[in-house]
Amino acid sequence: MMKYIILSRWRKKPTKLMLDESVKLQEKAKKEGTKILGQYWTFGRYDTVTILEVPDEKAAMKALLRLGDLCTTETLVAISGEDAAKLVD
Repeated sequence: MMKYIILSRWRKKPTKLMLDESVKLQEKAKKEGTKILGQYWTFGRYDTVTILEVPDEKAAMKALLRLGDLCTTETLVAISGEDAAKLVD
């Protein structure tokens, strides 16, 4: 499983309808094997931060492409600090 951190900005002021659509997209992604480990609304440059665990890159791409009408995203691949430390010589 791979982890991704998704930084996103709403394309326009969020509405109840947009939030409902977002929930539907999340449910669809869950059925395809995506786990949402955390989702936060934030102040500053980004409106939300979402942490996903997905089976592979294709599943991540599929889930993110669906969000294009609602928000813009910046996606970061994440590995644990423990795994990263093993890479240091």
